Amino acid sequence: MARILVIGGGVAGTAAALGLDKAGHDVAVFEAHPGTAEDIGAFLTLATGGMRALAQIDATDAVTAIGFPLTSLRLLDSAGGEAARAPLAGAGDPALRYRCLRRGELNAALQAEAVRRGVPLRHGARLVSVDQDGDGVTARFSDGTSAAGDLLIGADGLNSAVRRLAVAPAVRPRYAGQRVYYGYTDAAPAPGETGVITMVRGSAAAFGYAVAPAGETYWFARVSGDPRPAGDAPDATPARLRGELLPLLREDATPAGDIVAACGESLMATDATEMPLGTPWRAGRILLLGDAAHAASPATGQGAAMALEDAVVLAKALRDLPDPRTAFTVYERHRRPRAEHNITVSGAISRGTHDPARGAAAAPGAPREDDALNRLLDWETPLADR
Repeated sequence: MARILVIGGGVAGTAAALGLDKAGHDVAVFEAHPGTAEDIGAFLTLATGGMRALAQIDATDAVTAIGFPLTSLRLLDSAGGEAARAPLAGAGDPALRYRCLRRGELNAALQAEAVRRGVPLRHGARLVSVDQDGDGVTARFSDGTSAAGDLLIGADGLNSAVRRLAVAPAVRPRYAGQRVYYGYTDAAPAPGETGVITMVRGSAAAFGYAVAPAGETYWFARVSGDPRPAGDAPDATPARLRGELLPLLREDATPAGDIVAACGESLMATDATEMPLGTPWRAGRILLLGDAAHAASPATGQGAAMALEDAVVLAKALRDLPDPRTAFTVYERHRRPRAEHNITVSGAISRGTHDPARGAAAAPGAPREDDALNRLLDWETPLADR
């Protein structure tokens, strides 16, 4: 049994803690934010790989208690006509269906499950330094406290302090070619059926939306262009964001413009970013996980699922392999090709060099059922050193 420090209590870190705890390790989570529901504004679609991973760490019920399922994808053309419709992967199994939910609610649900299982989780622990030697690793926090362990997992997101302090100090996320807008409205005219994610092929923006059972419409738009100028206000008002987005959406006869026009204050925007390919993931007793290692543009909608898959494979590696160095090596061997493929595909979609709908019968970027991935995630299947 190893003493493992997990830095970051978001999706990747808390799921990793659940998996490591199930594998028999002594694990503790340290989260910089003071509460559980940070980033409550954003929403995500949790793909089948992520739902399968949740099942391996016995967290399905905690997550299916929030959000709502998605079972099919439809594609609208620029005139608003339905160009295609297809089932999503996992549609036939309630435990594996895509799920649409707010990121902050997912964080809170996973954190509550970790606490229920007795995993220590400390909020307000902002990392300021990391030291390691042949005996272990020590994390120090801004309040003057510290924690010591055998291993440290950096699951602290896109702007990872662990990456900056201990693994790849020179590496920074880069702009992925699009501005992403997202929001919610319960006043959209004729919002449509539930259980469906609708993608709109617009002339000037990619748009997608899903309708919750209670009638609220969750939507996003991706607009290509230059990144925001340095120093531009990150907290642009909803009115300003609507003013930027609506003229682009009104170029087409689709529902997108009406949905955004009906959106009140629940409207936000951010630049899409990604980690460079080849970013180092480990240094001695320290390993990066999730977005800290391989953040991608949101165009494929796979970020949360990738983090959950990471968590299961890491837990299995540290359970099945003879020492941490071997475990980290084999973990990376299994995860890097899939994670970097996602960065590549998602970045190509964001930059307009890849059409996700061409020849696809699933959501943009969504993995089809993959026997090799399923075996890799299956908790009862040992992880081999190969």
